[in-house]
Amino acid sequence: MSAPHFAGFIRARPWLHRLVQPVANWYANAAAYRQLGLRADDLISEEDETVLKALKRLDEKTSYDRVYRMRRATQLSLQQKILPKAEWTKPEEDTPYLEPLIAEIIAEQKERAALDNLEIIKSH
Repeated sequence: MSAPHFAGFIRARPWLHRLVQPVANWYANAAAYRQLGLRADDLISEEDETVLKALKRLDEKTSYDRVYRMRRATQLSLQQKILPKAEWTKPEEDTPYLEPLIAEIIAEQKERAALDNLEIIKSH
């Protein structure tokens, strides 16, 4: 989660977005996670405590869908197969579901740290 995110910077500049979009599409297709039925947030490592907290906050259906996608992708990987093209994750379906929760948790941690370091000054 320590990697810099330039998405907001790029989206704020339409000319840059148009320039970078074909490369982003190519990269997503080359990564081949969509061919296994995965979404981008499925690739986030679960070793970070913040990610584990975010996973606990997922609703039941989203959590079940994530586990199903991961198990199916593992099975396909072991068989050295990919899904039929009709079952690939479409770009419009590949929306973040875990990133917003991670950002929310990080904001809460920053707020908690700021409140823990709060100094009270007594007035006379």
